[in-house]
Amino acid sequence: MNFIFFRMPAKIDRHRNWLLLLLPGLLLVEITGCRFSDEYPGFTKTSSGVYYRLNILGQGELNPVPGDYITVDLRYSTTDDSVFFEARRKFQLEQPSFKGSVEECFTMMRIGDEAEFIVNAHDFFDKTLDVKIPRFLEGSDRFKISVKMLDIQTSQSFMIEKQAFLSWIEGFDEYERFRLENFIRQEKIEAEPDGYGLYFINIKEGAGKKVEPGDTVDIHYEGRFLDGKFFDSTRKRDEVFQFVYGHELQLIQGLEKAVGLMREGGKALVIIPSDLAFGSHGSSTGIIPPYTSMVYEVEILSVR
Repeated sequence: MNFIFFRMPAKIDRHRNWLLLLLPGLLLVEITGCRFSDEYPGFTKTSSGVYYRLNILGQGELNPVPGDYITVDLRYSTTDDSVFFEARRKFQLEQPSFKGSVEECFTMMRIGDEAEFIVNAHDFFDKTLDVKIPRFLEGSDRFKISVKMLDIQTSQSFMIEKQAFLSWIEGFDEYERFRLENFIRQEKIEAEPDGYGLYFINIKEGAGKKVEPGDTVDIHYEGRFLDGKFFDSTRKRDEVFQFVYGHELQLIQGLEKAVGLMREGGKALVIIPSDLAFGSHGSSTGIIPPYTSMVYEVEILSVR
């Protein structure tokens, strides 16, 4: 037996009105132009052209509005579920720039919700991100964005929290510079930093294709702190990391710069100051503290 979920809107101004109460055997009631999709079974299509499916109903009470800061787990995949990007991100939600934009998708969710959206590749990559469409997609193709809404924070609350945090960590940046300089000296690293403070040490020169914007890249990486403790390793997880080079919200800036210097088959050691990583806030997961330099070993497995 199939079940259809519904949440009654308590307040129209910020509460959704697009999910329905689930009773066995009932059809989905049509509201605000929403209707079942024949093209994508199990998905509902809004009047603006967004295809969505709610997988888990959270306990949140309010939907985000433009200006709010949201924390989400994201996964991009083709419509046949071939995943090409997965990460956690925190960012300020912007006003939807056109009907059916990805910003509209986020405004349909509350904390704890997990949903899938099917969007147009051209609209997302060209119009929203202003980057090239991945080579395995055509402009007219659609792909799937899976979202888990972890947190919603008003801009006022975010700024108050940010100011309090910055006051607390005042002076940490100087301590980071001291630790980084001490690490470079102790490890006898002869490489010079680039203009952004990035240290790139080539371990193995790749013989394959050079990484270019729009390429789909498979890498292995191991990340550790300056004291040698590991915080992440695709090798330990036995899980290759795949991403589209040049697209936003996929790699920290320092890794992005390093990968752009490499070729398929290459391996490098990269020392990244916090300015090119998680900065004065640290990672949204809490694993990387504020003002923390990191060391990555990166290997380019394939470029296509």
